[in-house]
Amino acid sequence: MVSPEPLTALASPPGLLSSDLDDLGVTLGPDGGTLRVWSAHAGEIELVVFDDADLDWITDTIPLAPTVGGVWSVTTPLLRPGTRYAIRVDGPSTPGGTFNPGTLLVEPYSRGLVSGGYEDWRSVVIDGSFDWGGIAKPAVPMDRAVIYEGHLKGMSKRHPLVPPALHGTYAGLAHPAMIEHFLTLGVTSIELLPVHAFATEPRLLQHGLSNYWGYNSLNFFTPHGAYATEENRRQGPEAILREFKGMVKLLHQAGLEVILDVVYNHTAEEGIGGPRTSLRGIDNRSYYRQQDDGVYIDVTGCGNSVNTSTDAAARLILDSLRYWAGDVQIDGFRFDLAATLGRDAAHHFTPDHPLLRAIMDDPALAGVKMIAEPWDVGMGGWQTGNFADGWMEWNDRYRDRVRNFWLSDVDYARRASTAPVGIGGFATRLSGSSNTFSAERGPLASVNFVTAHDGFTLRDLVSYDVKHNVGNGEQNRDGADTNRSFNHGAEGPTTDEAILATRRKAMRNILGTLLLSAGVPMLTAGDEFARTQRGNNNAYCHDSPLTWISWDHAPWQDDLFAHVQRLLRLRRENPALRPSRFAKLDERTPSASVMEWYDQTGSTMSIDQWTDPSNRTLQYVAASTPEHESFNRILLMVHGNERPVDVTLPVIEGVASFVSLWSSEDDTPHAAPAEFLPGEVVTLAGTSMRLFRAE
Repeated sequence: MVSPEPLTALASPPGLLSSDLDDLGVTLGPDGGTLRVWSAHAGEIELVVFDDADLDWITDTIPLAPTVGGVWSVTTPLLRPGTRYAIRVDGPSTPGGTFNPGTLLVEPYSRGLVSGGYEDWRSVVIDGSFDWGGIAKPAVPMDRAVIYEGHLKGMSKRHPLVPPALHGTYAGLAHPAMIEHFLTLGVTSIELLPVHAFATEPRLLQHGLSNYWGYNSLNFFTPHGAYATEENRRQGPEAILREFKGMVKLLHQAGLEVILDVVYNHTAEEGIGGPRTSLRGIDNRSYYRQQDDGVYIDVTGCGNSVNTSTDAAARLILDSLRYWAGDVQIDGFRFDLAATLGRDAAHHFTPDHPLLRAIMDDPALAGVKMIAEPWDVGMGGWQTGNFADGWMEWNDRYRDRVRNFWLSDVDYARRASTAPVGIGGFATRLSGSSNTFSAERGPLASVNFVTAHDGFTLRDLVSYDVKHNVGNGEQNRDGADTNRSFNHGAEGPTTDEAILATRRKAMRNILGTLLLSAGVPMLTAGDEFARTQRGNNNAYCHDSPLTWISWDHAPWQDDLFAHVQRLLRLRRENPALRPSRFAKLDERTPSASVMEWYDQTGSTMSIDQWTDPSNRTLQYVAASTPEHESFNRILLMVHGNERPVDVTLPVIEGVASFVSLWSSEDDTPHAAPAEFLPGEVVTLAGTSMRLFRAE
């Protein structure tokens, strides 16, 4: 069998944007519905229609006719809203060909799904009409965006003010109690772990576990049915989609954006021998990366990799994005293992890949936030900083440097009397990672994070030296071994008040760094009040109180929430903290922040001080260059060892005083700001931060 043609340039038919690939899936019309399915190598494709109540009762079968460009089509009055259907595909037996005319397959563009049991799915025709009531997308400017990453079910599952019938549902996330939390906290954009329909892997089912996170997509167009209320699940896919859109509408009405974590790099069909539910049975050779003999090229670690060098596979992803951004009014997407999507026919990553370009250039996606997880597990898979202009990226280098500075370096210093490195690398991350992102892309290309769904929670990061994943059923072999964490003297829970106090301050330092850094901050749901997973750093398979957010908090957790609240308010109020561009030497760059660096004596930092491991103290001054807001200047003190230090405030032209706005030393944020004069001495406790506004 000949390998599928590589993805061609956008302007060259048949290509990614070829009209041959328009209107795939079911399109409703006056004569019923037209079904169009793409398969380059099929010999026959058949539409199978089922009874409305019995998923095993086939009422009709109709052959599809080949048209052009590998597309097969049929128009029939049997395709109407609510119709349950599948397709069957036959083709040649060749290397990489896995056709089986007896297998019922999910049509890839299905807007609704119903299940008759494990690996037994039917597509459902959806009308999709919905009254948006004139509610528009919030369109939060990038410099003001604060992303809150959380699990759709886990966020509301245990909230005492959300009615039990709505716990863990789309409607529950949009309940007034949840919206009040988001707004009171000060975040702008809710990023949901996968909500495309997904399945649990057979291996987990054998262990009595489930795929909680959802990175195992069945279909790229259907919302996950289990997250709908019981009432809407009973009513069926149309009601489930309506509940999803209702959630989006209510969040938008509150000014909150909705970003979806999307998994287009692989599917739930796993490796050869895994489930055959859709793409594998339609055209395995074209949809999945493989060698000439049919062996999969797996750059995702999940058994298969979607082959975006095939026009139709890339178009499937693009059409899915258009659907969610248009029909469902989604504000942005975070692309899981995005490097996989940018691999060409030779399986090499290129930032100029036609799919990545099309996502940026498509008018239907204009203004939609696009966030890459810029790596996969294949050769050349680590691509942080290498995506094109317009893309934002998860900045793992930021995560690692911040963890090192506040945790593993401090641990090292306790044992060696000095830290392993100085403050220079940390300062680069604090000021926007200009060594990772080009001047054209600027600091807002960096999505700054210290924790995410994957890995330790913030509380566990300061409480455990090693992972504790025995409950995952893999003898503690899964999950990252290098966490850059520090337990501060005891592994896990302790009653030692000195250790607990040090842990609380470490969390405040990390949150202060995250929320005061240049770039776009991403806060993991529950970190604002120190959620724990008891040291499990790979809790993807636990749908339980271990992963659901607890809303029952001790006073110290409420104090931490107040710190996050204060930090986010200060970020909003001080544009110098959120530049859109990098400043250029001796030039005025609008919406940049001009940065100056001083040591603990108030003198300009010398070259040697940046790399001296004994120098862990700096003063960071950022002055805005106004374009849309008033002039603003801040000073941030950072002290990265455990000995107290006296810091002399710098004397800066045009600065008459410094007003203290926030300190990580305080258990509870101070209500009244204090004022200091240039040249005054401020004593910082060990490992602490302090923010001032320059007047």
